[in-house]
Amino acid sequence: MLSGISALLEALRALERDNGQAVLATVVKVEGSAYRRPGARMLIPLYGTTVGTISGGCLESEVAKKAWWLTDSGEPVIRRYSTATQDDDDDQDAALTFGLGCNGTVHVLLERHSADRPLAVLELLRQVRESGEAGAVAAVIGSYRNARVRVGDRLSLHPSLGDSGRLLDAALDAEVRADLRRTLSDGRSSLRSYRDERGEIEVFCEYLAPQRRLVIFGAGHDVQPLTHMAKLLDWHVTVIDGRAHFARAERFPDADTVLQVDARPPYDLHTLTDGAMVAIMTHSYSQDRHWLGSVLQGSPAYIGQLGPRDRTERLLDEIRQHSPHLPALGRLYYPIGLDIGGDTPESVATAILAEMTAAINQRTGGMLKHRQAAIHTPTAQDCSEIEPESRRTAS
Repeated sequence: MLSGISALLEALRALERDNGQAVLATVVKVEGSAYRRPGARMLIPLYGTTVGTISGGCLESEVAKKAWWLTDSGEPVIRRYSTATQDDDDDQDAALTFGLGCNGTVHVLLERHSADRPLAVLELLRQVRESGEAGAVAAVIGSYRNARVRVGDRLSLHPSLGDSGRLLDAALDAEVRADLRRTLSDGRSSLRSYRDERGEIEVFCEYLAPQRRLVIFGAGHDVQPLTHMAKLLDWHVTVIDGRAHFARAERFPDADTVLQVDARPPYDLHTLTDGAMVAIMTHSYSQDRHWLGSVLQGSPAYIGQLGPRDRTERLLDEIRQHSPHLPALGRLYYPIGLDIGGDTPESVATAILAEMTAAINQRTGGMLKHRQAAIHTPTAQDCSEIEPESRRTAS
């Protein structure tokens, strides 16, 4: 079972084996309300079904139907799609309107990929996935009266690959590379504009995150739906248990790794748990004490402990007797999961993954009906040099 970037990369491998061709559709800009955010991708093979999504289902068939025709010249193009109720703009560059009443405009970059003309961004995605290190890529999404650059031109940055590509002159390229380094350090995508004597370009600086990792201590029945649902989110899942009759790969077909690890020797799994989401749910007091005490000494992104609050408090009291300094204590959540009221293994897994996702995104996990701010954090935008939409002409 594959989803997200894993499914897209697997489809890409299949295309390469068959010497096939595809169009890559990437959301590069969103104005107003939209289901997917910039960076969402869909692969459209010449033959076969599409992989990935760029909306909630309202744009995919339209994009897939016209992607090959729109890129017939072989050059990348930007297509705008509006989900407003109506569009009174008669401009030839007006967005194709779907009349969904969502009042959003989605800008989609369409690019052809083949064995003889491979897309560097797909290789960068593959490198990010294989290395576990984040990358960043700057893509031109608008060149206004600047004939030296084209839509789809890119600069990229990755720790193991260095930087590659060229857009403008050395000074402006240096400015874009500085913004890419900032993208990597901030862990956030942004829209930027740059200007020289020949005109202006608009650039999407995209943060390419490594695959989210989930490490579960415990291999009971309630871990099976958690593993399955985490893979639906395209997370890398490791299941660990000290009991050989629980830690069996056939019990967790969706897990990437199942390990049987003795819970008594000194802990040596920090390379697995540092930076990862960790769930401790062995249903064994002694195992929980060992694993919880160990991961609290590291730097996981999140630690969740299953069980009643007073049980975890007793665990912490005992752990502090031997290890008074617990650097990851501020990232400990207990009882694990959001309060959704369910008690089946499936509902517990839902609550756990919901809380983990909220923690990743620095949200509290409350009901959206009570949220006053926008649901999605807008993509950071440097608007100082960007002209009004009505005056733009994409090249």
